[in-house]
Amino acid sequence: MKTKIKLMQKLAIALFLMAAATFAVQAQEALTLERALSIAETGSPDLKLSLLNLERYQKNLEAQRAALKSRFSLQVNPVNYSKQRRFDNRVSEWYTNENFETSTLFTVAQPILITDGTISLTNEFGWSSNNSSSSFTESEVFFNNLYLNLNQPLFTYNTLKLQLKELELNFENARISYAMQYLNLERRVTEFFYNVYMAQMNLSIAKDELANTQKSYDIIKNKVEAGLAAKEEEYQAELNLASAKSTLQNSEVTFENAKDQLKLYLGMDLFEDIMILADVSVNPVPVDLDKAIENGLESRMELRQREIDVETSQFDLIRTKAQNEFRGDMNLRFGITGDNNELGNIYQNPTKSPSVGISFNIPIFDWGERKARIAAAEAAIESQELNLNEEKKQIVVDIRQVYRNILNQLNQIELARQNERNAQLTYEINLERYENGDLTGMDLNLYQNQLSSQKVALSQALINYKIELLNLKIQSLYDFEKDEAIIPEELYVTDGQE
Repeated sequence: MKTKIKLMQKLAIALFLMAAATFAVQAQEALTLERALSIAETGSPDLKLSLLNLERYQKNLEAQRAALKSRFSLQVNPVNYSKQRRFDNRVSEWYTNENFETSTLFTVAQPILITDGTISLTNEFGWSSNNSSSSFTESEVFFNNLYLNLNQPLFTYNTLKLQLKELELNFENARISYAMQYLNLERRVTEFFYNVYMAQMNLSIAKDELANTQKSYDIIKNKVEAGLAAKEEEYQAELNLASAKSTLQNSEVTFENAKDQLKLYLGMDLFEDIMILADVSVNPVPVDLDKAIENGLESRMELRQREIDVETSQFDLIRTKAQNEFRGDMNLRFGITGDNNELGNIYQNPTKSPSVGISFNIPIFDWGERKARIAAAEAAIESQELNLNEEKKQIVVDIRQVYRNILNQLNQIELARQNERNAQLTYEINLERYENGDLTGMDLNLYQNQLSSQKVALSQALINYKIELLNLKIQSLYDFEKDEAIIPEELYVTDGQE
């Protein structure tokens, strides 16, 4: 009976372990590069920050455009009471004045984008009760003031147009930054992805090395026990085995760290396990250097950003010139006022109330402040124009460097393949020599390390070629694998944007 219970317990434990293993396999997500890019498009913190920045500038622009439309406002003053002691200069005596008033003020204001002026229509309606001790009379009237007002700056720059244009440029710059971040996202994800792949490959190689080292140790141990090899050979084999175990542990740590970095950048759950599925095979892609440079100079978004910097500097110059400048303000007003103790007769005897006001600000002497500030703003413009020219040169240099790296990586791939084949054949020959007793364990370990290094070198060369090809795509905004140009405007479109 006890034996059956023990068997049932062991069976239950075995089933539990099998279920746990199955769950672990199912929970582990197989991650391809395409899948990683798809996850990053919605989960990457960097892309989310760029999108939030884009939304901020978009809403600022929408707010400015809304501010150019008519504004409606209503001000209500339900109670306004005062009782004051005043002096009347006409009769040289003091009197008490008591006033009670209630009113509403309705205003429609319309900014004028073309002229930077503001035209407004205002209507004030209310009721007033006034009592004065000097006349011992009480006056109760309804009143209504309706007037049209125009305020127009003169001889100065249009602030409304300048603000709107500046916000439009800021929004365009934010869209460009988002598009650049989107392209950079592909490069960063690819780098993180292949870092995990290389760590995964190093771990696999370390496992193979440990298995081969264990096999070599077992062979030499049997030989030592049979008296066919010296004891120091067994010591060396033990040392090689310990070193292989240490290398495996280090590879496991590196692999886990690389996975965490990838998940962090993708915005994935850090506790979700992943497995990398990568195709590092390379088909050489024909690349036209002249075409890459031409398309880069025509399409690179950094150039437009430098142009925006130049335009923004020119706006600063306009504002600087407006400091201590000759300018004027004109205010025109035409209105009609009526009052009566009966509401229906407010405009029985209306009073017209036109007014015109023109004022000028005339600077006389500012000790050279305005001139110095203008010179500083002009220097800033020249600096931005210089940055634009240097950006063009840098684009050409970067594309040339990437092109040379691509050609070099193709050569490195062929060399790495040849070296990997030679290292494999060399290891197999020396493994046979080792089994025959013609080679020491230390020498075999060197050949095994050489084979592992060449395998890693070949994979790294293949990955370097893929990354450089991606760099060329980003630098030139031309995809030579698909033989089509990347249109920057297509990268600007996001959900919720115009």
